Amino acid sequence: MKINEKDIITRCATKADLPELGKFLQMLVDAERPFNPTLKDGEIFYYDLKTLIADEQTIVLVIEVNAEIVGCGYAQIRSAKDYERHELFGYLGFMFVKPEFRGMGINKLLINDLKQWVLSKGLTEVRLEVYHDNEAAVKAYEKVGFKKFLTTMRCDIS
Repeated sequence: MKINEKDIITRCATKADLPELGKFLQMLVDAERPFNPTLKDGEIFYYDLKTLIADEQTIVLVIEVNAEIVGCGYAQIRSAKDYERHELFGYLGFMFVKPEFRGMGINKLLINDLKQWVLSKGLTEVRLEVYHDNEAAVKAYEKVGFKKFLTTMRCDIS
């Protein structure tokens, strides 16, 4: 499917978007299950979406194609560690694009818009978390300028 740029709209999420965003959240959880054996069964809510939408330190964006929400993500202003050079940074989360719309530049558009919001707050550091073994996501983030920074490791002991 080819998308015409004029058919794509990026806008702030509203409470009216919560049902669709809730579906996206469960699709995201399902996509991440193979990378995280510690996730509980059933529905999981990584985020309180209603709170994120209302938070002044966060912007939640949705991408629409022909009036259909096809992707979302948020940027949030977070405090850095005391030992880091900067006091605040932008954190990206809830990055999701419907499978049938992947590979069309939607993720890049979304990330660029979120980066611009972070820049508008006077910040120049942006971070996100991605599962190391999620190669498709890692490559997508590297394409828009992210570099691997820290690896979290775990093991089961018995």
